Amino acid sequence: MVVGICDDEEAVREDLRKRVLGSMSRAEIFSFASGEELLKCGANFDILFLDIQMPGRNGMDVARDFRREHEQCILIFVTGVEEYVFQAFDVGAFHYLVKPFSEKKFLQVLERAVETKRQRQVEEDRAFVVNAGGSHRRVLFRDIVYAEVFNRKVVIHTLSDTVEYYGKLRDLEREAGEGFFRTHRSYLVNLRHVTKYDMANVYLGKVGVLLSKANYPDFVRALLKCAGKNERQ
Repeated sequence: MVVGICDDEEAVREDLRKRVLGSMSRAEIFSFASGEELLKCGANFDILFLDIQMPGRNGMDVARDFRREHEQCILIFVTGVEEYVFQAFDVGAFHYLVKPFSEKKFLQVLERAVETKRQRQVEEDRAFVVNAGGSHRRVLFRDIVYAEVFNRKVVIHTLSDTVEYYGKLRDLEREAGEGFFRTHRSYLVNLRHVTKYDMANVYLGKVGVLLSKANYPDFVRALLKCAGKNERQ
């Protein structure tokens, strides 16, 4: 695990470093005295502990910029005030620790953060293997935008290309599991890529696919469930 600690007080940075190493002896830790230093670093962190009240740019502003490049980092605010707790949701904070906090509380939050990161990694690595064009192709579920049936083939549209193979859409639907939805008998969409929808169509960026009237209520529920799960993570 790569852990970042950003706080203007050296004593706090050192305290957090020791606490983290006490639970994760092999963690790689980077410390920063300001938000500017953190943003200039450019490193990818699994977990980031970020103070809010710092000279210069406060932690909330720093978090907004940080999130643009690091969507998957688990962000934990560590601060002496509670007034920013609601703003923390806007930047996808995992937790909001108010100083002073007990060792027990810190370990509870850290352990949950580590477990959440591991679960996300498992989800990131899930893949579907198909026989396309005479060779086997491994397609990551996270990269699938949507799939459709066309000329007796399943056509998978990913973030980078298109994969065609002979098969059944229901088999892909079963393998994909939660996070995907069959909007129509000919379409399976990745709910994480849905940008908007109406009573008859679901849009994934500039692409629109059919949404059957019968599936509309279940689609809305599935989309809200997926959005809620992503926010909690």
